[in-house]
This record gives sequence, C-alpha cells and structure tokens, in this order.
Amino acid sequence: MAELRGSHGSQPGHLLTGLFGTPGLERLEVYRANGGFEGLERALSMAPAAIIDEVKASGLRGRGGANFATGLKWSFMAPPDGGPRYVVCNADESEPGTTKDRYLMENSPLMLLEGVLIACYAIQSHQAWIYIRGEYDRPLSLILAGIAEMRDAGILGPRPLGHEYALDIQVYRGHGAYICGEETALLESLEGKRAQPRPKPPFPAVKGAWGRPTLVNNVETLSTVPWILRHGAAAYAALGTEKSKGTRLMSVSGNVRRPGVYEIELGTSFRHIIDELAGGVPEGRELKCFWPGGSSQPVLLPNQLDVGCDIEAVAAAGSAAGSAGCIVMDDSGCAVEAALRLCEFYAVESCGKCTPCRVGGNWAVRVLRRVLDGVGDAGDLELLDRIQGSLQGGRCLCPLGDSAGAVILTLMTHFRPEFEEHALRGECTPRGRVGASARV
Repeated sequence: MAELRGSHGSQPGHLLTGLFGTPGLERLEVYRANGGFEGLERALSMAPAAIIDEVKASGLRGRGGANFATGLKWSFMAPPDGGPRYVVCNADESEPGTTKDRYLMENSPLMLLEGVLIACYAIQSHQAWIYIRGEYDRPLSLILAGIAEMRDAGILGPRPLGHEYALDIQVYRGHGAYICGEETALLESLEGKRAQPRPKPPFPAVKGAWGRPTLVNNVETLSTVPWILRHGAAAYAALGTEKSKGTRLMSVSGNVRRPGVYEIELGTSFRHIIDELAGGVPEGRELKCFWPGGSSQPVLLPNQLDVGCDIEAVAAAGSAAGSAGCIVMDDSGCAVEAALRLCEFYAVESCGKCTPCRVGGNWAVRVLRRVLDGVGDAGDLELLDRIQGSLQGGRCLCPLGDSAGAVILTLMTHFRPEFEEHALRGECTPRGRVGASARV
C-alpha cells in the first residue's frame, strides 16, 4: 500500500500535508490548536463575493481532473432566488492510479469539512453533501465523526462560530460506480436514480441536485480552500507556475520503489517525482512509459521525464494532468496486457447510456483478449484502430468512452510492434525477458 509523503524538503510547498502526522489531527481540539477553522472564521466575516474573489486571485484550479478555475466556477452559480442551493463534494475517487483524496480524508477530515463550509457560505448555500466512495470505510467513519464533533462544538448548525448563518453537512455513501466521478452522474445517484450522465447544458450551477443550483467540487479542491482563506490568495499564488498556481497531491504507483502520495509544487518535473521522490524504477529495470494523470490520460515516454507536472506543460507534451495519478511502467510490462487491463475496467464501468462506450468498450476487450492469446491477426489491429476512433471525439455524454479510446490509441501509437508481435507471431518480448511476477 502506498503511504503519504510530502515533498520538497524545506520548501514552502506543504499546504495540505504539512500537519499530517500530527497525533490526533482528526480530532477537533487538535485541528483547532493547529489553526483549524481560522479560514472559516475569516470567511464568515467577509462578503460572499469577496470570498469568491479571494479564491479567484489564488489561481486555484479544480483538482478532480477537469482543472477548471475554482473561483470562476463558484462565480457561475445562478443568483440566489430564495430557494435551496447546494454544495456537493465529490469524494467518489475511482480513477485508476489516484488515491490522494482518500489520504486527505484519512489524515485531516476536518480540513475538508472546513473547506465545504467556506464554499457553502461563498455561494450562499446552507446545505452541503459529501458523496463518498462506497469502499472508503475509514474515511467515511472519520468524516462522520468530524461532523458530529462540529455539531457539538457549534461549528455546524444554526449559528456556526456564533454567526447568524445556518450550515449543515450530510453524507451520502456511493456504491462503487466509476461513472459517479462525472458530476452529473453523481447528482443523479445522489437523487436516488441510476448513475448516468446528464446532457449539458443546463450545467449544475444552474440546475443541479433536485433541479436547484449546485456547486460540485473535488475533495482536494475544497481541502485547499481553508489554507487560502487563512493565509491569503497571494501566498498560494506565489507557488507553482505562472498559469498553474499552488501545489497538488500526486499519487505515484506502479513500478517504483517508493509508491505514495506526494505533495508537489506545480511545475515540478516528472523526473523529480518518479526518480527522486518515488525512488525510480526497480534496480535493473528501465522506464518504459508513465501515465501522468491517471489511466484515462495518454502515456508519456522516458524522453519526456523533464516535462513539468503543471497543467500546461503536460498538455503541451500530448497528455493531460487529470487527477494527478502517476502510474509508472518499466520495461518488464507488456503494453498489450496494460491495454487489456484498462479497457476491461472501462468496459465494466460504462453506465451503458451511450452506444459508442457501451458497444465499443466491450469490442475492445474481446479483440485485445484475442490478440493477447496469440490468435489474432492483422485484421484485429485494424479493428482496434477503428474502435478507438469510434470511442473518441466527444461522441458520449461523458469522457469515459474517450478514456477507453485513448488507452488503445496511445499504447498502440507508442508500442505498435508489441501489438504486432502478439497478433502476428503469438510472442511477447517483455514476457520472455522477465518472469511474470516482475510485470505490472
């Protein structure tokens, strides 16, 4: 299992993980003794529009994968009309290779809860929901315990911290569906319906949960807000690059010596993240490729290790920062096996609403299994090319179909000889080079 690690030594990048490891940090008195709820106290003394402006000035962007400007998203909320409005925290972390939100909730659940309340006040909402992944037993228990302590302390309720503005948080446990990482599918599930994406527009900011204006943000995004309110937007914006401000948590897994969750300043190179923080690939092995932002993003190659992890640099390299799940594969891994494993995941997790995703994903799995079993042919490779083309290009309501297509496209583009080796000759060079136990 990966462990939580901060990075950058003495550099000022430990915005979220700096307190992690403090005994009893999940308890209210310990969190408050370390500056907890100072951000909320400041927020409640400000005008809601001023809070949004502060978040805008910080340069914080969503950490769930879309990387949209957080303050700008908050400003898109429909004006108050006297009816209910909601903040929904997306804690349904399901992207392969991404575990950062779990560690945030396990190490400082109150930080998340404070961020949720700040967001509520900023958009003039009185009710928040945390939609948490069904398998996250310990994070769930810590979140529920934190909510109970906050109620007892008067931080949740009709007069939070003595201010006349009622605030409440409820928790909804999901059922382990990857599709609920998409915000409109999550809202459908929250309403008790089958989790399937909605057409957009209207966007949740106008018509979200139960038809009311709703702000949906990721765990890490909301957990960063208290630090910004406590220390000021300028302090946060001083970190990172010109366009990608601050720090973010990077989950590093796969063929590395020290897998873990690292807080890194945006702009840090993947060479530093993989080779120095995560210890590099095992001795005697060489880096083959890495997914920089979770399995749904195109892979990068060893000659791209010096690419920065900021959003713009990764995009310029031909991939996307996504949810910052860095998956590393060394030269013992088989590209065809990796493609099959990921396509199996996307095929199973498809909600079935869109035909290209429902049909194309299953076809990809069948063809890849045939190729991997050594009974494929050149026609199967052509079929895979056609399948990935039909999956991509925005033909589905959500990016799941595009993600499955990207897996095929990126691995076949960079490692087509391996696919041909399997399909035409029934051979696998990586498998022959090392034992099965050494592969990804």
